[in-house]
Amino acid sequence: MATRTAEGLSLAGIFRPGVVILVCVVSLTVFGVSVLFSASAHSGADPYYFIRRQLIWLAVAVAVGVFFSLVKLDSLKRFSVPVLVVSLAGLILVLIPGIGVEVNGARRWIDLGFMRLQVSEFAKLGLVFTLACYFGTHQRAIPRFWGGFVLPSLGIGLFAGLIFLEPDYGTAALCGAVGFTLLFLAGVRLVYLVPACLAASAAFVFAVLTNPLRRGRVMSFMDIEGNRGEGAYQLWQAIIAFGTGGTHGVGLGNGRQQMAFLPEAHTDFIFAVIGEELGFFVTAGVLVLFLLLFVAGILHLRRAPNMYQYLLVAGGLLLLSTQALINMGVVTGCLPTKGLSLPFISYGGSNLVAMFAIVGILVNTSLAWSKPPMRHTKRKLKEISA
Repeated sequence: MATRTAEGLSLAGIFRPGVVILVCVVSLTVFGVSVLFSASAHSGADPYYFIRRQLIWLAVAVAVGVFFSLVKLDSLKRFSVPVLVVSLAGLILVLIPGIGVEVNGARRWIDLGFMRLQVSEFAKLGLVFTLACYFGTHQRAIPRFWGGFVLPSLGIGLFAGLIFLEPDYGTAALCGAVGFTLLFLAGVRLVYLVPACLAASAAFVFAVLTNPLRRGRVMSFMDIEGNRGEGAYQLWQAIIAFGTGGTHGVGLGNGRQQMAFLPEAHTDFIFAVIGEELGFFVTAGVLVLFLLLFVAGILHLRRAPNMYQYLLVAGGLLLLSTQALINMGVVTGCLPTKGLSLPFISYGGSNLVAMFAIVGILVNTSLAWSKPPMRHTKRKLKEISA
């Protein structure tokens, strides 16, 4: 009996969703550091500049992940209002000239002197956290129009709208999609959700088509080859990178596209560098790791003890997985160009910290949800002793 129990516990530990998630994240992160060094080595006079800064951010991200893996999640609910206020205040401050830093026509960062914070990366987590807290403490209001639909929708619209003004259309759309998905998972009535989603989608399409820059990106996406010298230049170079890499790649560090041919090679388009240097099989392996992470997270959700933790984990998982899917879709030419990083691999400290916070929550709940309630444990001990 003892042997069978030990074997069962051992197998359960090996195949626990939290273990799978952690293995996938560690693999992607270590791999990302290697590829980032290759992608950024030719981007300036100091070949170690980006990798050095990324390693510093990685240390911060790991510390944040460890914190969220150890903290009692239920104790964080009392900070829901401060998190909401700070998130919205940050999104407002970044729009103010002199406070927000403008890069390539977008005002998305706050310069703290020793670092730059991309506020929207943390605001995404703030949105998920406040929605999880709200529905976790107002479950009776879920079927109602005002309490279950209008108030949460206004919150989603406020977050997405402020990010939209930066402008950051991709992150705004991501917040909207994840936010309304959480409303659906919470049990908000479809008679409210469906018209709202259709209206929000129509408004987003209208905004894209009436903005010359965004409309140009969509038109270029429709004819990549015809616009390869202008609007689709970056995407065309990414496609060349994948074609050059073939199945096995040209070798790590031997790629040519990051030598000023492919803009943003070390950030949004690092997946193309992977395709050129390491080939199809490795790029497919990266996709498989993200897929495994997502599937393990979905299986993990079945054990959620309450609405708050369920939505918190689901929202974090959706943010991570959807961002990865959109990035890979953009770089491979399946989606119009959007400025979203590839989690754990692209250069960028704010996104790395935010992603590790999500991982910390996933690991935290994996440990907590696997433990049976104390009353059941005591009952089982009595049965064994009897």
